[in-house]
Amino acid sequence: MIRAQSARLNRKKLWGDPFVMPTVIVVLLFLVLFILYPLATLLVDSVYSADAGLTLSVFRRILDLKRFRSAFSNTLWLGLITGFGSTLLGLLFAYVDCYVEIKSKPVRRLFGVVSMLPVVSPPFVLSLSMMLLFGRTGLITRTLLQIYDSNIYGLHGIAIVQTLTFFPVCYLMLKGLLKNIDPSLEEASRNMGASRFKVFTTVTLPLLLPGLGNAFLVTFIESVADFANPMLIGGSYDTLATTIYLQVTGAYDKVGAAGMAVVLLCLTLVLFLVQKYYLEVRTVATLSGKASRPRVAIADKSVTVPLILFCSMVSLFVILMYISIPFGALFNLWGRDYSLTLKHFEYMFKYSGFKAFRDSFVLSLIASPITALLSMIISYFVVKKRFRAKAFIEFVSMLAMAVPGTVLGIGYIRGFSSGILGTGFLQGLYGSAAILIIVFVVRSLPIGTRSGISALRQIDSSIEESAYDLGANSGKVFLSVTLPLIKDSFFSGLVTTFVRSITAISAIILLVTPQFLLITTQINEFAEKGKNGVACAYATMLIAIVYASISFMNLCIKRFGISKSAKGGG
Repeated sequence: MIRAQSARLNRKKLWGDPFVMPTVIVVLLFLVLFILYPLATLLVDSVYSADAGLTLSVFRRILDLKRFRSAFSNTLWLGLITGFGSTLLGLLFAYVDCYVEIKSKPVRRLFGVVSMLPVVSPPFVLSLSMMLLFGRTGLITRTLLQIYDSNIYGLHGIAIVQTLTFFPVCYLMLKGLLKNIDPSLEEASRNMGASRFKVFTTVTLPLLLPGLGNAFLVTFIESVADFANPMLIGGSYDTLATTIYLQVTGAYDKVGAAGMAVVLLCLTLVLFLVQKYYLEVRTVATLSGKASRPRVAIADKSVTVPLILFCSMVSLFVILMYISIPFGALFNLWGRDYSLTLKHFEYMFKYSGFKAFRDSFVLSLIASPITALLSMIISYFVVKKRFRAKAFIEFVSMLAMAVPGTVLGIGYIRGFSSGILGTGFLQGLYGSAAILIIVFVVRSLPIGTRSGISALRQIDSSIEESAYDLGANSGKVFLSVTLPLIKDSFFSGLVTTFVRSITAISAIILLVTPQFLLITTQINEFAEKGKNGVACAYATMLIAIVYASISFMNLCIKRFGISKSAKGGG
């Protein structure tokens, strides 16, 4: 009774706050309008026809398409291969980082750089590298090995590229889990005579299983949703993401594409729900708390030498792939004439001037603060406030993580060009810069929200309660107390959104109009035309912009991330 009365008083106080009520309404409208509505439109398109009413004819039609059935099975196979490969490689790097003694600082630094490179780089850079190194005119296959019929297009090419692109995600996830395993559990088994392999298989691995499943599913979802790599290096190996795109741009069948998009959405959504509400919870429950004392690193050369050697070979291979991009832009004709030239950069600026860079930079720059602020506000409501719509806001904001870019793009086309709202007050939104900015915001919102929630849970509520006791409302507390305390997460979300926005392609390629030129769509266009030198020139400039942004973020966090009082010890 007392608890119910207290809850009613809290709700009354909450909705009486001039900051909370309008902000919650704005957030709800944004989430419903730009996440749920496009997905609902796809669902309605796939099961409703103006002539036949409720019908499943769209699904029957696409299931009759051999290309769709082949793309569906191809997507599953690719997801399984990439998921297993990325998880195993990520586990190996995490194990070496946490368990193995690495005396060489350059080697440890190399592992750290390589594990982060694919995370902050454009998603299709490694596909370009594969074509340059192992294609028909590849540096390794044709120039060094004299192989003239090399074919890296298809399943094996996409799987290699996706594994190298996504394994750092698994590495970061599993590194945290391995650090939280109490070393006394493993040392007890060693003291009883078990070998290192026996300890790993009977103690370490069982503790990691939920985390491994979590990492596998995250990578599986990323692989299934990936558009850029299969588009560039897939050849005739169609996936659902590329088939949906071709169904719109090639067959001009928006309804059929909507049906395919619903199938892909159902697949990723089921995987997302399993990962978030089952495996993620089991991982936290299995590995709760931190290790009681530091772990003694393995110094046995029979273990350290092969592991470090293998990781070093993988790292050098990844470095080689990234180095090939700027050289691909500087060589006259890759595979035939390796004389240095700037003609590809000259053609790039002559073809589009600075428009592609200006449009990409400006749109991403506008989206970044909006996403960072919106994700911090959502995180604040989820962690610090209690109201009925809180769980709904958290779920929908995270839902975008499970929506492939091509699915979101089709949803926006159907929703805002010909849907219920496409003929109303939002008719002018489709084809404008605003729709691109909104897509950038939606795609980056889950990462910013998750980061904000983690940061806010570390803040003692008594700090904010003292501000409330002095008469401040929620808006004042959020801006003057909470936000300064999570500056690191805010800056991180700001630059992460900028990087993800300027390197995005899957949803953007369906929504961008000739009015705008974006770097990623230009890379895709020139790579498809076989002009790899120009594509590499664009990619080189894009990588430079990304790393300059990350360096600027690190500078800001170093300069502004810690308050003066904290530096002075009080």
